[in-house]
Amino acid sequence: MTQLKITQVKSDIGGKQNQRETLRTLGLKRIGQSVVREDRPEVLGMIRTVDHLVTVEEVD
Repeated sequence: MTQLKITQVKSDIGGKQNQRETLRTLGLKRIGQSVVREDRPEVLGMIRTVDHLVTVEEVD
């Protein structure tokens, strides 16, 4: 299955509560931090919620 590298590029300060919680659920705590997650519908939904705060790359 495809892996996604998710990197936080903007702060969650001033964002909505659900956006802050979504970043924490993905495992992101600070700007510049990256995590690798599987390309699953649940993860894609979380990314869609915070797409203005993160960048996403495909990795193998």
